[in-house]
This record gives sequence, C-alpha cells and structure tokens, in this order.
Amino acid sequence: MLFALALVSLAVWIGLLFAHGGFWRCDQRLTPAPAPMNWPRVAVVIPARDEAETIRDVVASHMASDYPGQLDVFLVDDGSTDGTAEAAGAGATTGARPFHLVAAPPLETGWSGKLWALNAGLSAAKDAAPDADYLLLTDADILHGPSLLQGLVARAEKKTLALVSVMARLDGRGFWGGLLIPAFIFFFQKLYPFPRVNDLGSRTAGAAGGVVLLRRDALDEIGGIDAIRGALIDDCALAAKVKRGPPARAIELVLSDEAARATSLRDNRAFASIRKMIARTAFTQLDHSAWKLAGAVAGMVLVYLVGPAALLTWPLHGNDAAALAGFGAWLAMMIAYAPTLRLYDRPALNGVALPFAALLYTAFTVDSALQHWRGEGGEWKGRTYPAS
Repeated sequence: MLFALALVSLAVWIGLLFAHGGFWRCDQRLTPAPAPMNWPRVAVVIPARDEAETIRDVVASHMASDYPGQLDVFLVDDGSTDGTAEAAGAGATTGARPFHLVAAPPLETGWSGKLWALNAGLSAAKDAAPDADYLLLTDADILHGPSLLQGLVARAEKKTLALVSVMARLDGRGFWGGLLIPAFIFFFQKLYPFPRVNDLGSRTAGAAGGVVLLRRDALDEIGGIDAIRGALIDDCALAAKVKRGPPARAIELVLSDEAARATSLRDNRAFASIRKMIARTAFTQLDHSAWKLAGAVAGMVLVYLVGPAALLTWPLHGNDAAALAGFGAWLAMMIAYAPTLRLYDRPALNGVALPFAALLYTAFTVDSALQHWRGEGGEWKGRTYPAS
C-alpha cells in the first residue's frame, strides 16, 4: 500500500511538471510593448478601510507615476477610523495628478466590503473622468513602481487585452514569511496556471486583486462590478467574467519584476497574519463543500506528504521501492518549487520544507471551514461575510 501511494504521488508530480501548463516555471512577465499613438486616460480606484499605515506611500506612488497620459486617482475611504483619509491626502500632495477622496456609503446587504467600496469609486470615476478608457483597480497596501502603469497600458493596447493583472511581490521576511509566502505564490500558480490564464483558448481565468488594469468597456459588458458583488475571491471572479464573456476577451496575469514593479507593504512576518489571510477565503474556494474539503485534504496529503513520509520512514518499513518512489516525488516537488523560491531570492534547497508548508496550508483550510460553520466565515477588517 505504501509503495502504491508513493508511486501515485510521484506520478502526480510528473504530471504537474509536464502536463499542467508549465505553471511552475514562473516565466509569465510583463514583456515590453511599444508606446501607443495616444495614451488613453486612466482612472485609479483604491478601496481603503483602516489602511493609515500604508496608504500615504501608496497614494504617493500613484501621484509619482511617469504615465504619459491623463491619470486620475480615486481613494475610497470605507468607514476608516484610523485616519486613512488624512494619510491619503498627505500622500496626494506629493504630485500634480488629480486626486479625489470618496466616502463609501454604508455597506448594502449582498456586497463584500471591498467591492462595495470599489463600486463607489467607480461611480465617482464615471462622473469625474467619463472619458477614461482604463480603470486601474488596486489595493491600499500595494506600492506601484513609476513605470508600472505605462507598461500595463502599452501591453493592453498592443494585444487588445481586456484585463492585465500583476501578482505583486509579497513580504517574505522572517521565518514564517520565508516558509509560507513563496509557498502561497506556488499554490496560487498551481491553482491558476498563468500560461493557461493568458491563453484565450483556455477557460482558466485568474487575476491578482492587488493590481488589475481593466478596460472600462469590458467592465460595462459584464454588467459592472455589480456582477460579482458578493464575491470574496473577487479578483478571480472578475477575471472569469471578463475572459469568458460573452464576448470572450483576452486577459493576462503576470508576476511582478523590475519591469512590472508592484510590492505589497503588508507585513507577513507573523504566523497569525498569514493564517488569517488564507483562512478568510480558503473554504470559499471549495464552494463551502464538506466533500470538497475532504478531497482537498486528501489531495494535499497524497501530493505533498506521502512521498516525504515514505522516504523518511524507510528505516521503519524497509520497503526500498516505496522509499525510492517517495524520494522521486520529493525531488520532483523541489524541482517544481525552485523557480518560485528563486523569485523570492531563496535557495532551491529550501524546497525540502515545502511539505511542512503544505501541511500548514491544509490546517489553514480546515480552520477556514470551521470558521464558516461557526458563522464567522470571511472575517476581514471587522466584517464577516457568511455564505448565504
């Protein structure tokens, strides 16, 4: 039995390496594109709730953008109590771009807080910048490089993309950040293989909500942000709506690098903060299904834990074939993980710890389900969004 399980684990990893869209290569980047004849107007919409710690620098980064076209920045203060609006205003004084401070109205039933705030910002942008062809939807903790928007728009114009998203570089400092953040990026790429997202012929759709450049007409075609009003995994829900249409539209999802510099200012050094980030939406990803949860747990054990266990317990069971298959699965796992570790300036040898990270993420997912069953699912920024 142990040999059979280890062999299945090895087979899964061979399949992931050669038949899952090359997700693990980390090669999807914002390649340079020629400047368009005329740079379209862009409206930046930033929903913010109690983000005083980061919002000044974030707003300042948008005000300092070297985008050649007209750029308006809309900051939506969603009931903050920590001075977010004042800090955002201070950041706005660092540049000459038009800055609009919008107060989100009280949250309506059926909406997630972020999308409700986005909706308020989009409404304000429609009034103040009605001729904006693009909307840059971004988070209040994402610092943008000066040339990021220019690169996004040039790429979208060249390839007629309806949506371009950048997976921002997350904070991977400290023991827990170093262990869990590269693993998060790896799991995300496995769940939404970027090459398939970027292939119009594939139904796979995904986005990273920290940086989403969206054509305004594409948003109108899907019925506005109202079409995903209650989504907690709103970035991927939006990408799916836009890509699948009708009409079907091309989208791209890329990784942050020097050409597309987007950096999260969220501190991930504490174990609890990472656990909370994952537990918030993990059970939502499984459609709140106990059966899917059981399948996910079994799958994580088979794929990430069986191989290492078969090898490490070799002195106990003495099954050479099982140990060899386990070694092969663990080695394939490390090969697949190495590019993501390199992206985060970590040695490939750190891949030996991926099974431990996978075990913790499995625990986070179970925790997410328990929170949901207690009526505490989707808690974020003082709000809870139990499934209807």
